[in-house]
Amino acid sequence: MTPSDRNPHASGDAGATEASILRLEHGDLYVCQDGPRDAPALLLLHGSATSSRSWDALVPLLTTSHRVIRVDLPGHGRSPEPVGRGYETSEQARRLGAALDRLCVEHVVVVGHSSGGYAATALAERRPDLVTALVLINTGPKMDAFIAPESFAIDPAQWPPTDERIRQFASTGFRAGYQVPQELVDELRGMTFHAVTTAMQASIAYLKQQTLPDRLRALGKPLQVIFGDQDRRWRPSSAADYREVPGAKIELLPGAGHTPILEEPLRTAALVLAFTEIHTTRAAKAT
Repeated sequence: MTPSDRNPHASGDAGATEASILRLEHGDLYVCQDGPRDAPALLLLHGSATSSRSWDALVPLLTTSHRVIRVDLPGHGRSPEPVGRGYETSEQARRLGAALDRLCVEHVVVVGHSSGGYAATALAERRPDLVTALVLINTGPKMDAFIAPESFAIDPAQWPPTDERIRQFASTGFRAGYQVPQELVDELRGMTFHAVTTAMQASIAYLKQQTLPDRLRALGKPLQVIFGDQDRRWRPSSAADYREVPGAKIELLPGAGHTPILEEPLRTAALVLAFTEIHTTRAAKAT
């Protein structure tokens, strides 16, 4: 076990932060746990070019009732690049399943932000026995919903980019006028060019292969979709595409951009908790 270099929540009955590097077959995976270890498990998956730290504002709001598990996906944050394999979304799912098995998690609600929603969906496809429900936060349903301008041409010869260049790229990840947190700037600069570009290409390939509503409809898992109505990367109205999934619960957050987990943590947490309370209870009764 390795000590966490950040402690977003460690008080009272909620349980202290516990960070570890899991040694897995095709590369190590950084895992961080908060909250009571005997509470229902909640897995949080970050988007491209960021890390588990993007959930820091949300974690203290979730740990009163959940065992909150965060990971740094391969090549992001404190997880090294994968060994011998690429960044394919299906491979991410295989590794996430192995990590949860190692942590003795039998059932989990998975929450994915942005492209983290693709890894969440792929995990449910691969391990339907493990995933009880899904929450997707500003996850684009289809490629034709992508609206961000091509304003960040990545040049490997100029890597790592300057703070200004990173902020230009990251600006559409938030509502207009929102200050991009310095820690996110630092984390993107700490990634390799290969990790940034290959992870993004893998997400695009996964979505082009089959739209998310089609995948989720086949899965039949309880689904909540949360979308900021000021998203500048994915057309906010595309949240309605998830209505193709029977029973999907869709919530638009007025005034929020692409990253409500940082912009509007209180409102986001309230929606997640209301949904998970229903579906963790149902899962417990079923077992």
